[in-house]
Amino acid sequence: MIGLEGTPAVTAATITFALLLLGMACAFVRMVRGPSLADRVVGLDMLAVLMVAFAGVFAVAADEPAFLDVAIALALVGFLGTVAFARYAKRRAGNETDHGKQEQQASCPNT
Repeated sequence: MIGLEGTPAVTAATITFALLLLGMACAFVRMVRGPSLADRVVGLDMLAVLMVAFAGVFAVAADEPAFLDVAIALALVGFLGTVAFARYAKRRAGNETDHGKQEQQASCPNT
């Protein structure tokens, strides 16, 4: 935004950056505090989405289209991370269910 000081576009970009940083702080708190693993992953995913938005706004504000490539790559990594966690959580839930069935069978043998 060279030469655009004091315009409404600069003001809008500044407000947007401030709100994105506030959202990142909230997502970071959720990621750190948890309490469950799913809450932490949701916080991490939200942080990735906000970083994509930050890169997009920065690309527009700085008139630098290279940051859009960064945003696309970060969005892809965030999506793949979320899918990987979903597969992990599904597998973990299946193992816990199988483990619970095995415990029931061990405690109540068929007579």
